Amino acid sequence: MYPILITCPLELPRILAAEVEALGLPIVAMHKAGVETQGTFEDCMRLNLWLRTAHRVLLRLHEWKATSPDAMYAGVKSVEWERWIDPDGYVSVVSSVKTPSIDNSLFANVKCKDAVVDRIRDKTGRRPDSGSSNDYAVLYLYWHADVAMIYVDTSGTSLSDRGYRLNPHKAPMRESLAAAVILSMQWEPGTVFVNPMCGSGTLGIEAALLGINRAPGLTRTNFGFMHVQPYDPKVFDAMVKEARSKERKSRSPFVLCSDNDRRAIEATRENAKAAGVLHLIETGVCDFTETPIPPAPGAIVLNPEYGLRLGNVSALIDVYADIGDFFKQKCKGYWAYIFTGNLELVKHVGLAAKKRMVFYSADLECRLFEYEIYDGSRRPPKAVEAP
Repeated sequence: MYPILITCPLELPRILAAEVEALGLPIVAMHKAGVETQGTFEDCMRLNLWLRTAHRVLLRLHEWKATSPDAMYAGVKSVEWERWIDPDGYVSVVSSVKTPSIDNSLFANVKCKDAVVDRIRDKTGRRPDSGSSNDYAVLYLYWHADVAMIYVDTSGTSLSDRGYRLNPHKAPMRESLAAAVILSMQWEPGTVFVNPMCGSGTLGIEAALLGINRAPGLTRTNFGFMHVQPYDPKVFDAMVKEARSKERKSRSPFVLCSDNDRRAIEATRENAKAAGVLHLIETGVCDFTETPIPPAPGAIVLNPEYGLRLGNVSALIDVYADIGDFFKQKCKGYWAYIFTGNLELVKHVGLAAKKRMVFYSADLECRLFEYEIYDGSRRPPKAVEAP
């Protein structure tokens, strides 16, 4: 059993924690951008395969006090790296360093790498290559104040990179953020998911993956854990086989993506095909107000321009007002959502939000606004006074 740190974007630990617990692992601690659990190396493989809102799964091998570069080097070298890193392989080091002991994190990375390869050379007579690529074995050094920890990054590249987004179009939403948005919605797999203004289709694709319970890691071909000594391909192949057996079969589309830009729809279809869910998604080129809305129940979500990078704020006032009218006129019986980084523009929607959920897109604070669009009046009947 090892301590395992799982990182994620800000404001997502509560969602990530629910995912980890659903996989049968305990939550030991919560952080601003991650959660801690405990498990085996095999658990790390399973976490990488199934987690939708995580970025990295880090397995901790050692924690110690380091008040100097030499102390950091000694702590790293004390780990039995010959059990983890192939002496004929490749290793890279990334880090988070905030200590008065040094003023250059790149120096810490090199010192850490030296400790690893020196240990392997001393024990085996050979040493692995090293560099900046994260396509092979990746180690993560945490050194804040005098606390040092060394991890194996079992993910390698971020888990938000599913491997299916071949065409990013423009300003795409990160896959982990899209999954978190969907998991925060009042949407049930098996019901309709509508995404006007779909861009490159990330929200629709993540909804399709969730709808059939497909493990998000199945679209990737490479993880960090595949390049360390404990990795057994047969064990992971069995996990993949089990994951595929848990998929819900669906031949009918239940996701509808639309955009007024034909290039966006082309990107959505290309990415959905790469993710293996194109048959579950209907697409259309039209203004969002012309998006055909299937009968309720269902959920609809829009991620309009914020006016911060892509558009002009004054020109977007009418767009947000039109979204509110669209919800009221065409989306009755639906749960409706707007994801935006502009809290002033959303005031022009003209609807009272039931919830306002905080998210971060990179460093930009955003909100997911939730609206229940009633089918008919929900007001109680007027009381009649007794004669």
